[in-house]
Amino acid sequence: MAESEAPTGSDPLPPVFELEQTDDYSRFLLHSKSEILALLRALIQKRSMITVHFDHGRSFLLTTIIALSDDNREFILDIGSNEDMNRRALLADKLILTTIADKVKVQFSLNKLSPTQSGGGPAFLAKIPEQLLRLQRREFFRLSTPVANPLKLCATLTGADASVQQLELPLMDLSGGGVGLVARPDQAELFKRGDTLKDCQIMLPDEGLLVATICVRNIFEVTTRIDSHFFRLGCEFIGLSPARSTLVQRYITRVERERKARLNGLS
Repeated sequence: MAESEAPTGSDPLPPVFELEQTDDYSRFLLHSKSEILALLRALIQKRSMITVHFDHGRSFLLTTIIALSDDNREFILDIGSNEDMNRRALLADKLILTTIADKVKVQFSLNKLSPTQSGGGPAFLAKIPEQLLRLQRREFFRLSTPVANPLKLCATLTGADASVQQLELPLMDLSGGGVGLVARPDQAELFKRGDTLKDCQIMLPDEGLLVATICVRNIFEVTTRIDSHFFRLGCEFIGLSPARSTLVQRYITRVERERKARLNGLS
């Protein structure tokens, strides 16, 4: 197990969770206790790694669900390897748990963890959540965009001094929920997690111009095999209208269909 604190230097903002964005993701919330229990049992069976976020998202530890209680009202979590981080998790009054189940993102929150014993060792005990976010598979599918002739996002950045800068960034991938952008180190320095960019433009070949608001959710460095470096900016579409969402899905479906046709032609 591993646990950590988010850095407090150039990236001080905590992560943003879809679970807390009810206007955009409420349709993915499960409220049925039987469905929630079934999903938790699946996580136990597959020993899925779960990230427990606390301290307003600035600290986390990694764990797995060990078992459900006999009355299905509580569940047991393994503890982390760092005693101080475990202690802080027990003191937290809100925790958000995230994982991936069959390529579907899962999130739920807890008000408290309690100490317990499991298999002769210490563990965490928590109540079964009343609701759970499960992003559908189709919302989570990412289309890798062409490397030789990539799609590009055009955005306008406004600095703290009110200066305006036009920026064009290639797309690494595209999904119904957002985009992955490629940035040079000097470009990545212009962004921080939580930044929102309005009226961004992406020309989707044979479909049309997509205009959208995006929010930067994560930034991480990538090193290639030839030892070059770039940064991937994971960005989420904010308030994408049904018409624009259809535009994205239509493009993804067509490109994926053409890709499969080429593969079948080569086989």
